Amino acid sequence: MAPAAAGGRRRTARRLTRRLGRGVVPYLYLVPALGMLIVWIYRPLVETANYSFYSWNLSPTQPATPVGWHNYHRLFTLPELGGSVWRTLLMIIGLLPFTIVIPVVVGLLSREVRGRARSVYQALIFLPFLVAPVASAAVWQWLLSPRTGAVNRATGSSVNWFHERWPALIAITGITGWHVLGFAVVVVAAGLASINGDYAEAASVDGASRWQITRWLTLPLLSPTLMFLLLSTVLLFAPQWTFPLIDTLTQGGPVDATTNVYYLLWEYGIQSFDAGLASAAGVVFFLGFGLVAAVLLWISERVTIHDD
Repeated sequence: MAPAAAGGRRRTARRLTRRLGRGVVPYLYLVPALGMLIVWIYRPLVETANYSFYSWNLSPTQPATPVGWHNYHRLFTLPELGGSVWRTLLMIIGLLPFTIVIPVVVGLLSREVRGRARSVYQALIFLPFLVAPVASAAVWQWLLSPRTGAVNRATGSSVNWFHERWPALIAITGITGWHVLGFAVVVVAAGLASINGDYAEAASVDGASRWQITRWLTLPLLSPTLMFLLLSTVLLFAPQWTFPLIDTLTQGGPVDATTNVYYLLWEYGIQSFDAGLASAAGVVFFLGFGLVAAVLLWISERVTIHDD
């Protein structure tokens, strides 16, 4: 009995080992990705949170000095913080026509284009998204030149686009919108392609007009795509995609007119060599944008209609 019992235990152990192996193997494929997340995202976040409680000028020979919550107190008492948040909000509002309104209109109209012409049409719209922001900044600096620029010559105006407060903000927002418009159009086109055409056909048979089908069927079913574009505008396009244009064209000016939260973070950390204040600002911006993302996702789950 003892040898038989021992053999049964070994067979049971082998079966458990095989089952465990089948359950573990799929997760092994995630190890490289998880490792990259830890190295490039989570570890820097932890270090940023840690440095926010220190005073340090980024010098390797100068030790970091603990200061507690002093950096956060300094941050919230600086007058430029509120202004940068407000300008970031204005950029978000200014980009919404480029990331939602125009892409929806273009996407709906481009459905009438058939065959290869549609692919060529979408590719031409997408091209500005592939242009490096610094390269496009040089072109737009020439186009918006106050004296010889093509825009002022065509409109007969003499606006100094990058050296006046509101024109500079409008120019940075408009150039960013020109960049991301193609991406948004392609995303909307993909969202429209995923909508089942049977709904529109059934509504048409019931006597619905094209506008009624678009208003009551297409746009509600497109809401997940629109929420994704809204989230991208708030978290990616307005704060981050504007940074290379600001740094190249205006350097945050004139009189901080184009300084948004990311450029303010750059000024604190790189230009002022204040690692503690920059880290505190990074933590605050991370938590703030995370809260905004959570609210938008919560709203998305309740207002979107899925094509099931």
